Amino acid sequence: MGDAGRKADRGAFFGSIHHTLNHLLVGDQMWLKRFRQCTLDHGWEAASLGDAVLDLPPGTALNSMLFSDWAALRTKRLQLDTAIIQWTTDMPDGFPRCTMRYANSAGVQRVHPAWQALTHFFNHQTHHRGQVTTLLMQAGVDPGVTDLIAML
Repeated sequence: MGDAGRKADRGAFFGSIHHTLNHLLVGDQMWLKRFRQCTLDHGWEAASLGDAVLDLPPGTALNSMLFSDWAALRTKRLQLDTAIIQWTTDMPDGFPRCTMRYANSAGVQRVHPAWQALTHFFNHQTHHRGQVTTLLMQAGVDPGVTDLIAML
């Protein structure tokens, strides 16, 4: 799919496929920053979640367009996915039971077990990636097999 097709407003939550993929980058980085802080609060350093990976500009909102360039967006997605895999590989067994404390994007203070945020983190990705799959199909692009069990 070309740049114009990827950026066309298709009526999704974030309009286009491109903007939806940008939203995932923003959301992932916001959550990973919270997870990094939680790990530090509990005496564990998440080396894979460094500043070069979690480099959101100040004032970034959930609908911010971080990358208008497709190649840059893909590069950042690969960087984040690599960091997420390494982070979950290195995660101590007890981390999901740790208590997280943070302010959400609206400034509301939150306190809950990390497993709840982890569940949301991965479910959020699934939700929006599913939207992208639908948008691609509507645009006549077959994304291929999307059943998780078929990919294992």
